[in-house]
Amino acid sequence: MAVTLADIKQAAERIAPYIHRTPVFTNENLNRRVGSQVFLKCENLQKVGAFKFRGACNAVYSLSAEEAPNGVCTHSSGNHAQALALAARMRGIPAYIVMPNNAPQVKKNAVAGYGGVITFCEPTLEARESTLAKVVAETGANIIHPYNDERVIAGQGTATLELLDSVPDLDVIITPVGGGGLLSGTSIAAKGFRAGIRIIAGEPEMADDAHRSMNEGRIVPSVNPNTIADGLLTSLGTLTFPIIRQNVEQIVTVSEQGIIDAMKFIWERAKIIIEPSAAVAVGVLWEKKIDLRGLKVGVILSGGNVDLAKLPWQ
Repeated sequence: MAVTLADIKQAAERIAPYIHRTPVFTNENLNRRVGSQVFLKCENLQKVGAFKFRGACNAVYSLSAEEAPNGVCTHSSGNHAQALALAARMRGIPAYIVMPNNAPQVKKNAVAGYGGVITFCEPTLEARESTLAKVVAETGANIIHPYNDERVIAGQGTATLELLDSVPDLDVIITPVGGGGLLSGTSIAAKGFRAGIRIIAGEPEMADDAHRSMNEGRIVPSVNPNTIADGLLTSLGTLTFPIIRQNVEQIVTVSEQGIIDAMKFIWERAKIIIEPSAAVAVGVLWEKKIDLRGLKVGVILSGGNVDLAKLPWQ
């Protein structure tokens, strides 16, 4: 089933009672620095501190009355785990989260704090998938993939509906890309709103599998990525890649220093707390590898979950 603008509008109605409608901020210092009119969609202020809550919430509230009591499950060490746990708690159903045993303690605590039932496994994809299969066999829970799921993609697209409701005449929208759920949903929502709008993604140079996938016309797996943007380490999915190929103009890679500089600028000058993965989208403008001067550019700040003991400029 292909995700459509109608699916995203339906998702927006479904999740409206549960999510934050996040603000859109501007900053004149940033505008002068990059030469564009920039509109920052602050998903760092979303519940659980990231856009992921939109997709998780849509998936959880899409379950039928027969499906829901079995709960939901996923394997994740990041924002999706927290988002799914919270959405499930809000609906009153269990969330079973498979996490690698080397996940940061702050993330383990967050998932548990939202009521997730955690099963730990070895930090390999095989271990994560086999452990998840065991959990499903034992519980009958519904698997909610972090990005390769139509309900999740539709949910993530709702941020762009809000952005374009606030600033309808944008020329360009930029998001970061990891697995592609946010980028896919964004592109469908934006192109459905106005066919000529340009969709661009930012990706770390040190984790450039989506960039290479676009160039090669096939999904290139992410192998040993090494970037401070730890939310962008996953490979594109079988659902997200075709959408991105069809709708996205370009994936621009951003250097590690560019990520750090953009993140620090947004903290210091815009007073917005963003994580490195969100700074990647700003980095597209910051490093000026693509000419967007004079345009009205929407940037989705994907999240603000930062370990304050490990800031990249300390």
